[in-house]
Amino acid sequence: MSTTPPACLLIHGAGGDAWEWTLWREVFAAGDVHADALSLVPGAGGLADTRFDDYLDQVCAALARLPRPRVAVGASLGGLLAACAAGMADALVLVNPLPPAPWHTQLPARQWPAIVRWGSGARLDGTRRALPDADAATVIEAMRGWRDESGEVLRAAHAGIDVARPLVPVLCIVSHADDDVPPATTRALAASWNADLLVCETGRHVGPLLGAAAADVARQARDWIRRRAVPTGPPSP
Repeated sequence: MSTTPPACLLIHGAGGDAWEWTLWREVFAAGDVHADALSLVPGAGGLADTRFDDYLDQVCAALARLPRPRVAVGASLGGLLAACAAGMADALVLVNPLPPAPWHTQLPARQWPAIVRWGSGARLDGTRRALPDADAATVIEAMRGWRDESGEVLRAAHAGIDVARPLVPVLCIVSHADDDVPPATTRALAASWNADLLVCETGRHVGPLLGAAAADVARQARDWIRRRAVPTGPPSP
């Protein structure tokens, strides 16, 4: 176990932003785990021209600024980005991650326009369906916080991205009722990568971040990080 408190980079999913991690940051801070929440921004050509690598470059740059031991924590699309950047991290926490190849074939088929209007088209009823176990204040905050997303990024992720098996400890968190990434897919990924698995019995795709069990899930993830995040690379400058 490292005696140096870990530093974490929290990477949001498609259509989300750094606000999704507010509760996790509070829980991590209470356990002496520093966490920065990254806000992914569109590429220079605008959202419709944003590519997966535009986001990955931002993740890698943000990780490089953190001291070691450092942990990439990603949810959904952020989980796939974290896995792609595993070589820069000392541990990974993947929350209902979009799976890399070959598990991507198990995702539900979707068609993505150039810009997915999750922010500009947000509605209270749709947000409530996505967060059935969240309190009313969280549902309203989420509805106001969703943002539009690049369809090209989502097309690339769903087409399958090759990711080498990480050489660092991995924790996969899976929602029992996830209807975006099949729970069996995350379980299969965890088994193949010899990752630890934490099952969230309540909540859907974003439930571990915003649902009723979010604080407990965050505490378990924090405690796992403190046990497992040990520097594996050269010390940071």
